[in-house]
Amino acid sequence: MPPSITAPRAAEPGTSRVPAPFAEVVEVADGVHAYLQPPGGWCLNNAGILVSEGESALVDTAATEARARHLRASALALNPAAPRAVVTTHFHGDHAFGNYLFPEALVVGHERTRTEMVAAGLHLTGLWPDVEWGGIELAPPALTFRDGLTLHIGSLRAELEHVGPAHTSNDTVVWLPRQKVLFTGDLVMNGVTPFCLMGSIAGSLAALDRLRAFGATTVVPGHGAVSGPEVFDVVEGYLRHVQRVAAEGHAAGLTPAQAAAEAGPGPYAGLLDAERLVPNLHRAYAELDGAGPEDPLPMPVMETALGEMIAYHGGPPCCLA
Repeated sequence: MPPSITAPRAAEPGTSRVPAPFAEVVEVADGVHAYLQPPGGWCLNNAGILVSEGESALVDTAATEARARHLRASALALNPAAPRAVVTTHFHGDHAFGNYLFPEALVVGHERTRTEMVAAGLHLTGLWPDVEWGGIELAPPALTFRDGLTLHIGSLRAELEHVGPAHTSNDTVVWLPRQKVLFTGDLVMNGVTPFCLMGSIAGSLAALDRLRAFGATTVVPGHGAVSGPEVFDVVEGYLRHVQRVAAEGHAAGLTPAQAAAEAGPGPYAGLLDAERLVPNLHRAYAELDGAGPEDPLPMPVMETALGEMIAYHGGPPCCLA
């Protein structure tokens, strides 16, 4: 840990929340580094540090000021010049709240990433008031694109592609064709339950087909450990489980919360944050009722889904950021 960075303060004695340690940096290909925050649950996202010929860029940042400062120190340890670009894979704060600590960088993202990031603001911080967020500020993408964009970092070529709606309406993946490394954002989580309330179950399944087509040998997911393309099969299996539970519950006249209580996560109980089954079922029910991948759930439905998720979990989900 860089000496200038103060680790997140552990919870006071008698409380249950002890923040996770800072990230570890793993080089997955020449000049391509995965910034991993295990165990990968709520707000413990991964990022990427790309370095080539004295230049660097980031794929995502981190949720809190302390964690983003650690990411900055880690990036500068790999390359003395500050990153000149930050790719934001989607609007969620765990991947984007740290953008402001890279003032030298051009923040790049899908056009809806900017729109939805501005609309959401710092709302995420209110969900976990006990997290030490620090003095975070909103820094949405200044350069946006609709379909795709190519970023050059020294001799390293990074292809940005909008793949969605899936996890959200504005998911971007970063493909490094020479290294065969794919940064998926939260389209893929490894060992962590997918979350599609703000995106689409059907859209996520379609996106997985597109991800497989890249031919990646190394996959850096939005949360969880680096893997190979076999992680796509696990994510697909979970999403199809959600669709089956939704179809059976919908036909039986059960609400999404009742269907979740009756079926549970089944063979996917070992994934972190299993309570996401409830909001995922809300999304799957909407699709059974005719919602297309581009159709967002009404805000009252999303609020109901999150409230029922908390009830299913027996309290607010644990966030160790």
